[in-house]
Amino acid sequence: YPKGESNVVDNLSLTIPQGKKVAFVGHSGSGKTTVTKLLLRAYAYTDGSIKIGNFELKDINADSLRQSIGYVEQHVDLFDDTIKNNILFGVDEKVLNKWAKSKEVDSKLEEVAKLARIDEFYNRLGEKKFETEIGERGIKLSGGERQRIGIARAIIKDPSILVFDEATSALDTVNEQYIKEAIDNVSRGRTTIIIAHRLSTIRGADKIFVLDHGQLVGEGKHEELMQTCSIYRDLVEHQELM
Repeated sequence: YPKGESNVVDNLSLTIPQGKKVAFVGHSGSGKTTVTKLLLRAYAYTDGSIKIGNFELKDINADSLRQSIGYVEQHVDLFDDTIKNNILFGVDEKVLNKWAKSKEVDSKLEEVAKLARIDEFYNRLGEKKFETEIGERGIKLSGGERQRIGIARAIIKDPSILVFDEATSALDTVNEQYIKEAIDNVSRGRTTIIIAHRLSTIRGADKIFVLDHGQLVGEGKHEELMQTCSIYRDLVEHQELM
């Protein structure tokens, strides 16, 4: 992705195994978020190739891509409506109509609520439950609760790929643990990409990719990288992954 006269990522080659959980780490500006933006097609790539399975990313229908990827960012964009409508936001209209006819909506909501740990704060919602109005930008919810709504929104489409972009960075330790558990729940059987600074969020990843100035400088599990990658070790020692 061109930025001025240089590239944010350059000569980058990697494979994310299907159904596995991987993480991207690196100092600020190393290219972590750029990689996910490329995958989401928010940025156009002019050279090289990005493939999902055997399909070139550029050739995949935009609607199909949106339904195939669930994305949760640091600040989930909620609107002044019910929890139900915030979770269902982005689901294809044909799918919604199908659920409505078969009366599956409530069961779908309960399913994702359990996976995303929304059921942990049912007691705060009272009888209205999913019909609870959350206020502008979800102001009636805590930061951790908003993130869980975002996770439920991402997975109700049943995507094959999940992307978590700094989803726990603004949370306290207690809420971070809830979100970590939610991520563990929803990532089972799905290709999951995590960008995070906190070691606790990414330590259990099947593979960690270490980026530096847009290049891949290390890959492996936490214990392996502590032995083989000085940049990763430096991030951990300076608590930039904590």
